[in-house]
Amino acid sequence: KAETTVLCIHDGTDLDYNGAAECDGLGVIGTNQTGAKSRGLHLHSTLSVTEEGLPLGVLSARCEAPVSRSEDDERSSTQVPIEEKKTYCWVLAMRDCEAVAAEMPHTKLVQVMDREADIFELFDEWRQGARRTQLLIRAKHNRQTTAADTKLFDGVRATEPRLRLELHMDRQSARPKKSKQKPRPKRAERTAEMTLRYQQVELPAPRHLDHKEPIPLWVVHLVEEQPPAGVAPVEWFLLTTMEITGTTPAERLLERYCLRWRIEDWHRVLKSGCEIEELRNETAERLKRAVAIYMVIAWRVMLMTLLGREVPDLPAQVLFTDIELEVLTAYARSRRDLKPPERLGDAVRLVARLGGYQGRKSDPPPGHQVLWIGYSQLRFMGLGYILGRQSVDGGEA
Repeated sequence: KAETTVLCIHDGTDLDYNGAAECDGLGVIGTNQTGAKSRGLHLHSTLSVTEEGLPLGVLSARCEAPVSRSEDDERSSTQVPIEEKKTYCWVLAMRDCEAVAAEMPHTKLVQVMDREADIFELFDEWRQGARRTQLLIRAKHNRQTTAADTKLFDGVRATEPRLRLELHMDRQSARPKKSKQKPRPKRAERTAEMTLRYQQVELPAPRHLDHKEPIPLWVVHLVEEQPPAGVAPVEWFLLTTMEITGTTPAERLLERYCLRWRIEDWHRVLKSGCEIEELRNETAERLKRAVAIYMVIAWRVMLMTLLGREVPDLPAQVLFTDIELEVLTAYARSRRDLKPPERLGDAVRLVARLGGYQGRKSDPPPGHQVLWIGYSQLRFMGLGYILGRQSVDGGEA
């Protein structure tokens, strides 16, 4: 409520529990080339962040066992109601944000979603509701517009450029093909020269929903006109319910969409750091409870990482308890090259050192994974510290 604008970033990820053979209540999350099915849960969540990218917390989450359609179901995809489709989770998450917005009339909520959310039913749901929030969604489908013989992507590509800008592209490692994901080539870090266009459009309803009225939206187009040789150009189409009155609002929308990767980072902390896919509970319901706890832990680790970089001069007490600071102080005094945690940045770097961070001048700031490992070590050290003090004090805490 203290923020003027909050980004509500939605995304889903599959949790693979194929190794948990004794766990009851799991669903099918994928099928490999041999027809073998993978068991697990699907997590769809909404992470709220400030316009500077600071994670405020997990706004909502649904962790469910996917249910496959019956082999006897002969309905086409257009005949299946949205409530029975996997994409319905995006609609439910949007409703969660609308409900929260009703309690925050002085804070603007912008819902940021990837291409999987590009479904007409979601835009129509927003239109029929109170419209307390705004939508910013990356377009997936080159739909027909109400303009004669003009499709969405082709129409905005044909407009005059509005702005030239630079976009920093981070290094990206290669990824082999997975059951639901295409292979991804390796990408070197670079600065891309981008061209920005935008226009207002009307998207008619698909044939199976032709009783619905067209939806007016704005589309922002960003493209790399001259990519390096052998490199596919970067190109985005963003659909939004927000009116674009000039290049400055359009550029601000791009900046907001770039923060969508915060939820990808959060998923990585959950999976690689907290290792939630290694949990071996007996039932899916118990798994969901454990995952809920780790979602808060992953948010805390992510917050620690970003605050340690952005505002290192804050008091360390902002994120750390007195016991944790006493342990970190004792650890620093045991090492000649470390200083006690007088500031937040000092405390975060000490936690990173516990996780294996070297702290050399050429090293980048500590990341999420090393901080998760270090924070786990700190928790165990804090427990030992408390137990040792209890024994000295005769059993009193």
